[in-house]
Amino acid sequence: MQDPFYTKTKRKKASQFIRFDAWLDSSLYDFFQSLGRGYQTFSDIMAKFRVTGFRRLIVELVSDGLSFFAMGLVLMTALALPSFYATASGEFNQAEDYSVIFLDRFGNEIGRRGIRTDDSVPLETLPTYMVQAALATEDRRFYDHFGIDLMGITRAMITNVRANSVVEGGSSITQQLAKNLFLSSERTFERKIKEAFLALWLETHYTKDQILKLYFDRAYMGGGNFGVAAASEYYFGKKVQDISLAEAAMLAGLFKAPTKYAPHVDLAAARGRANEVLTNMVQAGFLTEGQVTAARRAPATPIERTNEINSPNYFLDWAFEDVKRLVANERDSVSFVVRTTIDPVLQSHAEDSVTSILREEGQAYRVTEGSMVVLEPNGAVRAMVGGTDYGKSQFNRATNPERQPGSSFKPFVYATALETGRFSPDTVISDAPICIGDWCPRNYGRSYAGRVTLKNALMRSINTVPVRLSQSTGRAPIAELAHKMGIENDFPVTRSLPLGVISTSVIDMASSYAVFANGGYRAKAYGISRITTLRGKTVYDARNKPPPERILSERTVMGMNDMLRSVVTSGTGRRAEVPGTPASGKTGTTQSYRDAWFCGYTGNYVAAVWYGNDNYSRTNNLTGGRLPAQTWQKFMAYAHSNIDIKDLPGAQFTRIEDPVIPADGVGEDGEQVLQRPPSLTPDAGEKLRQLNQLFDQLHNSIEADNDANSQRHAALSSASGASGQ
Repeated sequence: MQDPFYTKTKRKKASQFIRFDAWLDSSLYDFFQSLGRGYQTFSDIMAKFRVTGFRRLIVELVSDGLSFFAMGLVLMTALALPSFYATASGEFNQAEDYSVIFLDRFGNEIGRRGIRTDDSVPLETLPTYMVQAALATEDRRFYDHFGIDLMGITRAMITNVRANSVVEGGSSITQQLAKNLFLSSERTFERKIKEAFLALWLETHYTKDQILKLYFDRAYMGGGNFGVAAASEYYFGKKVQDISLAEAAMLAGLFKAPTKYAPHVDLAAARGRANEVLTNMVQAGFLTEGQVTAARRAPATPIERTNEINSPNYFLDWAFEDVKRLVANERDSVSFVVRTTIDPVLQSHAEDSVTSILREEGQAYRVTEGSMVVLEPNGAVRAMVGGTDYGKSQFNRATNPERQPGSSFKPFVYATALETGRFSPDTVISDAPICIGDWCPRNYGRSYAGRVTLKNALMRSINTVPVRLSQSTGRAPIAELAHKMGIENDFPVTRSLPLGVISTSVIDMASSYAVFANGGYRAKAYGISRITTLRGKTVYDARNKPPPERILSERTVMGMNDMLRSVVTSGTGRRAEVPGTPASGKTGTTQSYRDAWFCGYTGNYVAAVWYGNDNYSRTNNLTGGRLPAQTWQKFMAYAHSNIDIKDLPGAQFTRIEDPVIPADGVGEDGEQVLQRPPSLTPDAGEKLRQLNQLFDQLHNSIEADNDANSQRHAALSSASGASGQ
């Protein structure tokens, strides 16, 4: 019977979510089961290819090598992206696309700078041995490789390792052309990667002959010449089609180092290099030893270019950079005539002053280089000596801002103090030990004078006094005044600033001291008076510059001239005294005697002289009061002869009226008395040239009239003779 308490209830249907959950669980289960079975199947198959032992090592090395190779390709591609951009622009590097004729202040030509190039010569017209000489020396497998000569690179690496130095390069002609067309000459790993990619690009876009033609046209050959055609005209005075085997070998030798092997710079080195090229041609199989014998016995001789060697080349290099800046916006011409401020007479004597002093006493002081810059008080450069021999080193030490001025920087400290109005040359200050933190500067003689005047302290080049002055004025105002007066490069403002522990250049020191000489006005050194095109259009004229800014007050200028005059008459610069002139200046010597200076001025000229060594090695206790002061005095004594001596405000001196020069030019001590020849002003020189042109025109006109009269007489004589017959 039925349970009386049982009640039948209606069951609810399963939820949709429960059914979905069940489906998801079963699906995932089936998926992972299938994945496991697949992995097991794959493992079973791969087990058949498993290697062990030595073969396993080879496989691992190859695998890792491919991985690193792939990463290297990615890295190199990233580094080469700038190269892709360079080729995308479709533009090559511009050569020095200016041609400049330089004139001295009187209008006479003193040199040229800029391009000499000629790309009009077809490759097939070049002498066969010219092409062979280049290939034998620079890239023997040029026609066999794809732009990068792997065999050549390997050979060069082995040779360099054996020689323990870089004696052979591995760059192909295509790589060298890539550098010339697209890149700079910096020696970096990044540039070499770009060079390799660009070489491949050149090989895919140009034929071998086109690449070789571009190489012959774009390679720098020294002396401002680009390409073998221009170099042939410059060095041998003939077309490249007409050069001999010996001359071709000398030209091919320039590709490696045009400055080093240029025949007008070092003929012996150029001939030695040409002989190596001839040997390369024999080794490459282009010629036999018998065919090159004549070229070895009769090496090439360049045409004479003495005038260019004797040009003020350091000055011209510096001026050329300024010209490129001044004509950057000129679009109508690339050829210019530049009137400079250089005085050839003063330039010659400045060079002689530096080289003669070095020749006589340089060895004793273990000093090998010197430089000098001479200005007028307005900043016009009258002479620049950038080194002892331009042929051996084109590095311009007169404009290099990397030498410490030492005590010759102290006038900036004293001028800053005088500008405050709280100090004068007669102000008394203590010369006693002083320390700033752990830095305790000492005087040159390791002694102290007690209480001294500023004038006496500068005269004796005491170190503690400018340090005390810097504490009173602050070091930042000293640096600011130095920049205003002419020190252009930046330098840190440190506690040793008052003692000249900065880096500067000879030309900046001369510009700065010119402020004392001209009454307190800014006198930035300049070497260009006027620039015109070949058609006579004026591009730049220095007379249109704004008036100079006053830097120092008249009171400060007079005080500084008084103090710096005492340095020459009674202090460390006594060897710079020039009788009859208000010579004033300051010596400078740096730590370990690495640099020796004398910077000084008169009412007529300003000059800064530096001596030292290019490798920064110490000299043999050379101070600014020795060779620099002697050089300055030798030059200034000559420069101030036969001119009117100008006064210098605040500087006392005894004027010598009409000095008597012996008729034979020999003084009482038996030494030759050098005297500067009287010179004309530029305007007077210009008028004389115009007058000379008028005389030439008159002479030509008279000759033309004489020729016409002669022809008329001849005609009359012929006619009379005919009638007589």
